[in-house]
Amino acid sequence: MSVPAPDTGAPTAVAVADVFVTARRGARAVTAYPGPTPADMAAAYAIQDAAIAAWPDRVAGWKLGRINPPHDTTYGAGRLAGPIFARNIWQAGAAPTRFGVIDGGFAAVEAEYVLELGQDAPVRDDWTAQAAADLVARCWIGVEIAGSPFAGINDHGPAVTASDFGNNAGLILGQPIDDWRARLDGLTCAMQIDGAEIGRGGAASIPNGPLDSLVFLLNLLTRRGRRLEAGQLISTGAATGVHAIRAGQSARADFGPDGAIDCMAVEARPLD
Repeated sequence: MSVPAPDTGAPTAVAVADVFVTARRGARAVTAYPGPTPADMAAAYAIQDAAIAAWPDRVAGWKLGRINPPHDTTYGAGRLAGPIFARNIWQAGAAPTRFGVIDGGFAAVEAEYVLELGQDAPVRDDWTAQAAADLVARCWIGVEIAGSPFAGINDHGPAVTASDFGNNAGLILGQPIDDWRARLDGLTCAMQIDGAEIGRGGAASIPNGPLDSLVFLLNLLTRRGRRLEAGQLISTGAATGVHAIRAGQSARADFGPDGAIDCMAVEARPLD
């Protein structure tokens, strides 16, 4: 069963957020975007903030996604951000990590480099890569689970993508990367689905590198009246691309000497 869009007037940010929150909690698809598309990123983040307030979990991290040309010029940003919630962070083990996919929605896997903050971020809006690096305690290998109840989440521009939790449905953590500060620029990885390689890249595939993703997020959250906290995890961007996946398929993110993460998509169940 799908969740219909509201049919009365121009919905507020809270009304749009409520449609997405209800659909995610019920593991049901949204057949159309529930209102006019956000005019800019500020409108998108207003919807996202309303959804964060309504979601029954705490924010334990953030994901970054790239905004490709020409949208980066149109929307005045090269990245977008979305929350990652505590119950949707899993530690990878020997068996594949299972994650839910909403039937009729969107789902994808992304190999990522994940930064763990070692301290609360001071409030400032002029962050640099060096200053941001000083906040980081560890860097992990990870897989972001991209997901939305709306199948067209990526088809209508970055503001739509950002409005529904930045198209995030979870994060799988692998293991910490040894000597990551010295090695970051040269780290590489590959993604497989059902045993076939579908993407290869690395930290250098992320525009200006993972630390630049952290800089963007720090400055963005300051403008939104938020801050990063010690222990939060920052999934810095798709290193091999965004790879669609459906229930029943398996994926493997291979980070070479730094380890690998196996996971499997299953049908999502209602949260309640």
